[in-house]
Amino acid sequence: MDIWPLYLFHPGAVTINFGVSLLTRCTITPLPGKRIRLKSLDTRREDEFPDMEALRSAKQYQHPLAAYLVKFFAPHGGLEIETYSESPAGAGISGSSALMISTTAALARHTGRKLDKEEIRVIAQNVEAQLIRVPTGCQDYYPALYGGVNAIHLDVDGIHRQAIPVALEELDRRFVLTYTGAPRQSGINNWKVFQDHINGRGKAVANFKRIGEVARAMHQALAQADWAETGRLIREEWKLRKTNAPKISTPLIEKLMKVATRNGAQAGKVCGAGGGGCMVFLTEPDTQQRVIQSLRNYGGEVLPATVARAGLVVSGKPAEMTAK
Repeated sequence: MDIWPLYLFHPGAVTINFGVSLLTRCTITPLPGKRIRLKSLDTRREDEFPDMEALRSAKQYQHPLAAYLVKFFAPHGGLEIETYSESPAGAGISGSSALMISTTAALARHTGRKLDKEEIRVIAQNVEAQLIRVPTGCQDYYPALYGGVNAIHLDVDGIHRQAIPVALEELDRRFVLTYTGAPRQSGINNWKVFQDHINGRGKAVANFKRIGEVARAMHQALAQADWAETGRLIREEWKLRKTNAPKISTPLIEKLMKVATRNGAQAGKVCGAGGGGCMVFLTEPDTQQRVIQSLRNYGGEVLPATVARAGLVVSGKPAEMTAK
């Protein structure tokens, strides 16, 4: 829904999301001369170039996210960029989009560019599209920018974020986030759905229309703390999403869904495009721990996440930058 121009075909389009406390971090340190060093601390991948021209002419990168953003900002002088993500690689949450936000913000400060949050979002989204070479959605960047629970309104005159007033402690007691252990297939799945919608194939257009209606109803359910209705809407959205493209669901995802439901989960769905990555479950407070244990027993990696209370923070002077 959040990939341009699909939302323009569904007036009143909105997506609902919330930030989780799995953080990314980018630190920039000046280096003498023109040397550029790019380090991903969590994946242990590293690039080094004698100067900007060498970076630009390279055919491949070990840390392409940082390399593409450095090409865009074109900083003067040498620097070292270190990034770190607490999210498992390919988890579909708090991963590339959050790291794009923190690295974009750090490079903007380092190069003296004054960008507001929406400008940071646009650059991060567009550079990620260059990187993965398929259209990217906009909604993923807002949890990293703001935290909390968000309604992302997708309108003709632009994209508008609205905070949803939810008791975050209550939501903490009701959701479970688990990693399936298999990286999600965002580029493949999103591109297939995009093509089907543009070409009017299959159920894509009708599904998007109904998913938009579900999202608007979800906005109201969350604002009213109607957890039963929230669960019902998550179940309906997941049924619709699974028919958008092959491999959005997998045997492992279906197994974990059955296990969680059997042990007290009200509803569940994959995060992001599917095919793997993370799943989120809604539970009653008194069944949350039972759901967590059952998922662990069947191979799910339950992540220690709560709702993020804040979004992007940039600290330090241009001589040494950190953004998270």
